[in-house]
This record gives sequence, C-alpha cells and structure tokens, in this order.
Amino acid sequence: MATDEPILSGVAGRYASALFELAQEEQQLEQVEQDLTTFQQLLDMSEDLRRLVRSPVFSSEEQLAAISAILDRVGIGGLAGNFLKVAAHNRRLFAVPEMIKAFHTMCARARGEVETDVVSAFPLKDEQMEELKEALKGSVGKNVKVRLKVDPKLLGGLVVKIGSRMIDSSLRT
Repeated sequence: MATDEPILSGVAGRYASALFELAQEEQQLEQVEQDLTTFQQLLDMSEDLRRLVRSPVFSSEEQLAAISAILDRVGIGGLAGNFLKVAAHNRRLFAVPEMIKAFHTMCARARGEVETDVVSAFPLKDEQMEELKEALKGSVGKNVKVRLKVDPKLLGGLVVKIGSRMIDSSLRT
C-alpha cells in the first residue's frame, strides 16, 4: 500500500534526523529550516556550488574551506552552518540536497502538514494555488505545503506528488 509519508533512510535520512532532533531540542527549527532553504537556493542558482557539492575530486579540506567561506558570506551560521560543515568534513556534501528535503519533510510533519511537489507548465496564480491547496487538503486531510516547479516541457496540466503517490494530469510533447 502506498503511504503519504516518504521513507527517510540512508545517509540523508540519518543526517536530517539528527539535525531535526537537535534543532527541536534547541527550539531552532524555524531558523534552521530558513538557513537550509537559503543554502538550497544557492545550490539551485550556482553551477559551481553544485559541482563542489557533487564532485569527488575536491578533498574534504577543500570542500570545508569553500563551504565555510560561502556560509560566512551569506550569513548562515548556528546549527545549519555547523551541520553543513560537518557534512563537508565527512565528505557527505553530495547528499546535502536530499538531507535538506528530508529535514523539510520532518518539519512539515511536526507542523501537521504534508509537503507536496507540483510541476506545472506555467506559474500558478495565487487563486489557483489556493484552490489546489484546498483540493489537496480535502484529499489528504492535512494542511498542504506546495513546492511548485515550472517545467516548460509540459504543454499544460499538473503533476502532483504527495509522498509516494503521483497524480499526472499533464500534457507533454
């Protein structure tokens, strides 16, 4: 049977769980979540940073030095900064995007929300987003947090993923 909750295992799940427990204990969930979102945005915008994170060519010292400089520059410190530095030191930067996603999932669960990935051909208007959230809330019985991605390869429609369920009502070329 398909579940709505993704399985959080492997390296990403273990690291995310440890960070979540620590952030919860220190009452810093919101701050850590914000900092990780900022770092994910940096990853999304910078091919050089993605290369640093993925490439096994860089030593852990080089990765740690680069990550430390980046974090200092953008003002990410505290638990999130230390977490990313530990990941660099332990040569686990390649798993950071999945760690961030797992951490966001844990935060959403703690708030009684379900995270949903939605892919659309075009950006959704505010009223469309609200209608979608209400429809999904009615379906899953929880508040829904939508991560929207625009894919120009789609001609129309949506692809909605909630946990392990996928609803594909899109048109592709």
